[in-house]
Amino acid sequence: MAGVGITAIGPGGVLATIGLFALTALTPAQVAGTAIVTHVATGALATAAYTRSGHLRDPHTRRTALTLAAAAVVGTPLGVLINSVVSGQAFGIVLGVFSAGIAALVWYRDRRPRADPAGHQLRAEVVAAVGFGVAVASGLVGVGGPLLAVPLLVTLGAPVLSALAAAQVQSVVIAGVGTLGYLAAGAIDWPLAALVGVPELAGVLLGWVIARRLPARTLKYALIASLIGLAPYLALHG
Repeated sequence: MAGVGITAIGPGGVLATIGLFALTALTPAQVAGTAIVTHVATGALATAAYTRSGHLRDPHTRRTALTLAAAAVVGTPLGVLINSVVSGQAFGIVLGVFSAGIAALVWYRDRRPRADPAGHQLRAEVVAAVGFGVAVASGLVGVGGPLLAVPLLVTLGAPVLSALAAAQVQSVVIAGVGTLGYLAAGAIDWPLAALVGVPELAGVLLGWVIARRLPARTLKYALIASLIGLAPYLALHG
């Protein structure tokens, strides 16, 4: 489901973290570490797709991507460090709030009047601030960056395709740096990561097909309802 959500809806990667937290006895570090390693391949696949389509050849998009990636190098280790001192109960509360926040961002982006597809170019310091915040949150919870970065960048006025393409580049850095951090802490369950990651990659392709067969609004509201419904359970589950 996580892979399907990534391409069919957008912020689907959080479902891997939610599933590992709700259905296993892993510690918060193991949940985040095992989940984040699965995003290395999905981020690389998505980055390759946007490079092939030409979106990452645009100078402004490439500059945004590099700024987000640089911010991720600093922000992701901080998120991993914070995770190391978070209890299971606190992690559940954070994940519940995180899920509700993502639902709110998706809802806001869907309800917001359609802007000019060309958008406008964001200042470098704004992009860096967004990138740093997204990286810290992603490193802490073990999710890919696009599920937060894309709605935030679009809300601030960035073109949708530019935000999508740039965020995929950041996701590779977040996943790579996060994987190294959790690997150093011995907090990655590799067999479980493979069990989640391989179907997730297949889901990315399936989601691409589903996105073209079902109304986009139906998919978005299904995700919103799921995340809001799961938020209190995650907080109490911890």
